[in-house]
Amino acid sequence: MLAILTSLVPVFLVIGLGFILKRRGFPGEEIWAPLDQLNYFVLFPALLLHTLATADLSSFDVWPMAAALATGQLTIIVILITIQYFRKMNGPEFSSVFQGAVRWNTFVALAAIASLYGKPGVTMAAVAVAVLVPIANTSCVIALTRYAQGMPIHPLTIGKQLAKNPLLIACVVGIFLNASGIGLTPSLATTAQIIGAASLTLGLLSVGAGLRIGHMIEEKNAVLYTSTLKLLLMPVLMMGACMLFGVDGLPRLVVLICASVPGATSSYVLARQLGGHVEMMASIITGGTIFAVATMPLMLWVFG
Repeated sequence: MLAILTSLVPVFLVIGLGFILKRRGFPGEEIWAPLDQLNYFVLFPALLLHTLATADLSSFDVWPMAAALATGQLTIIVILITIQYFRKMNGPEFSSVFQGAVRWNTFVALAAIASLYGKPGVTMAAVAVAVLVPIANTSCVIALTRYAQGMPIHPLTIGKQLAKNPLLIACVVGIFLNASGIGLTPSLATTAQIIGAASLTLGLLSVGAGLRIGHMIEEKNAVLYTSTLKLLLMPVLMMGACMLFGVDGLPRLVVLICASVPGATSSYVLARQLGGHVEMMASIITGGTIFAVATMPLMLWVFG
């Protein structure tokens, strides 16, 4: 347990630094929104592209791990839609809960995996990125279109939204480059790696800068509901899927971390673009990040 805490502390310290910088007004209130956009549209896609295009998975059977990840994530989606059928939250609110429970904070996951398991762990994380990012982005665009905007789910409309999603584009290109054997030239790989490294640090700082404690208290019911689904139920579902598909060792630990991290800060950007409940989304991200300080070590201790 102590080793787990020691490895995770730096991740949350960087998040804490972002929170302090924002509250102290340094380097200025107006800088964070443009930085978030830069990260979402440029830096983070470069990180995903590099991770997927350069991962050497030739000696590893990725399919059991991929099946476990997809099963866990799709199961939580089915649970959310089933609960909504009976609970009937309003559309924008449900879209925020949906994003908070389905999307995962890749910044926190990759930083924690690198700290705990080094390069072999990051290589395994490429499988998680390839599976979870496309499912999360596709399902969240559909949920926001259907529930937040109240529009019918038309394939052409959804396709147009997904075609503009930089994270999904980066995943598709990265998977294609890896699977086709084309890969990246050394210079392009180094460039993407440099940009991606900037994304990881800036992403963690932005997580901290985006924390809104007051909003979290106002939306405490939605925060507790979503955090229970994301931080407690999701790891249990993922570990059950790992047992089902025979995933163990390092791949199972990587799956566990990806399942245990809080929701993604990019959910806020997507909610703003597609008419979600922005304030509730910010509250859910804040609460999930704070609770994850305790739940991530707990999940790793219980299932690791």
